[in-house]
Amino acid sequence: MDTSQPEPPDTGPSRRRRLTLFGAPDNQDQVAVADLLRSVTVGGVLMLIAAVAALLWANLAPGSYETVREFRIGPMSVGHWASDGLLTIFFFVAGLELKREFRAGSLSKPSQALVPIVAAACGMAVPAGLYVALNLGPEGRLEGWAIPMATDIAFALAILAVAAPKLPSSLRAFLLTLAIVDDLGAILVIAVVFTSQVSWLSLGLALGCAVVWFVLQQARLDKWWLHLPLFVACWWFMYDSGVHATIAGVLLGLLTRTSPEEAHDPVDRWEHFWNPISAGLVVPLFALMAAGVHFDLTIAREVFTTPVTLGIVVGLVVGKTIGVTAGAWLTSKVTGAELPADIRWRDIMSLAALAGVGFTVALLVAELAFPNEPDLGDRAKGAVLVASVIAAVLGTILLRSRTRARVRAGVLE
Repeated sequence: MDTSQPEPPDTGPSRRRRLTLFGAPDNQDQVAVADLLRSVTVGGVLMLIAAVAALLWANLAPGSYETVREFRIGPMSVGHWASDGLLTIFFFVAGLELKREFRAGSLSKPSQALVPIVAAACGMAVPAGLYVALNLGPEGRLEGWAIPMATDIAFALAILAVAAPKLPSSLRAFLLTLAIVDDLGAILVIAVVFTSQVSWLSLGLALGCAVVWFVLQQARLDKWWLHLPLFVACWWFMYDSGVHATIAGVLLGLLTRTSPEEAHDPVDRWEHFWNPISAGLVVPLFALMAAGVHFDLTIAREVFTTPVTLGIVVGLVVGKTIGVTAGAWLTSKVTGAELPADIRWRDIMSLAALAGVGFTVALLVAELAFPNEPDLGDRAKGAVLVASVIAAVLGTILLRSRTRARVRAGVLE
């Protein structure tokens, strides 16, 4: 072919179409991504403020912080209400997002879903593998292998929105889908790995509530006064069963009805209602109760010297960058797909570095990994915070560098 001539238009199925790794989302996806970006950006800022407040409170007045966190309300302490109770709303919203993506979003399209799924899987496997490798010695603790697996959606998207607002929408959709798939993997790990003793009766009752929820959805009985008590009952039975209570939120979110042909279906309505509550109230409160770890020079040095904390930092900062990039690259080699014309592999690597920002789920897993060793759990949380800061700074530098490169190339103004 004479490459100096313009490429003929695609006029029929006989012409071989170029396969791209992922493209720009369609109009419906763009609206959904834009709405979610607005809420998580605000939520990310509030979460950061809450985390800083927790660190200051825990280090300047540790006695009062622990008193508040351990104060019991009913069957649980305030800290447990934040992680086992309110955080169920966050996971419910995650379940709604997953359901929409599976039915009508990027995860419903195999050609687009393959890349973030493989990238997310590699972005979970490589950090876990690095953590295990650094904890094989006598001082290591293999129980924390799942801590560096999860990317925090709110923080990552908030940083992306601030650091690189002019990047192509396809990259934003890629990061969003990657983080959602990443959270799904972390949810499965929480459900399978961190469940030791199960009350099968309570679990059966929780699943029974989920079945009733599904039946009501299919019957289009979407009244809140039916679903709210059912949600609370499912959450309580799941908590009582020994399975982490937040799994109830994901399960009910996935069982909620959605359809591309139905305007304002329950997924759209409930996500619109609960997303601001989750991002603006639930997650910041969790951060306030979970991020209050004691820091001094000795603990700061231990972050980079002890196997557990070093494994978390290396897993999030190095493992995520390598895993996500390698996953996307592997997909391109296996499928023969190409990057879109306006995207380079350095853009993918920049997003991969940003995926090392782990917060909400990583802090939760840190609590679950060392339930009877609060000091070690606090050190693990401290490592998550340090790694998240490093990944945020690294990702911001790389993203701004890519933006400047696009400006110099005349792609952006």
